[in-house]
Amino acid sequence: MRKVISLLLLASVSFLFLGTTPALAGEHDRGAKIFSAHCAACHIGGGNIILAHKTLNKQTLQKYSMDSVDAIAYQIKYGKKAMPAFKGRLNDRQIEEVSAYVLEQAARGWQLW
Repeated sequence: MRKVISLLLLASVSFLFLGTTPALAGEHDRGAKIFSAHCAACHIGGGNIILAHKTLNKQTLQKYSMDSVDAIAYQIKYGKKAMPAFKGRLNDRQIEEVSAYVLEQAARGWQLW
């Protein structure tokens, strides 16, 4: 009986993840396009052409407490110093998608898929 319950639970969890994969892939693609259009001019490959020490790599994001989607989204939305605000140029969903993309790329070391 335990074996049957375990298999059913495993199957249920597997279907749950299978259902979310395309959405996550779509979110990544949209985030990448938004990044290319609005961010890459200053942050190509996760760098920073204005303030070279404030890159988008994982260690730097952690150092400045920017290692969450919410923190990155806030920075994108409201800007700070040399970083312009994108509140009027991008909607909340676009900001969330590009924030998730930045965090994902930072974790991957800004390598291509």
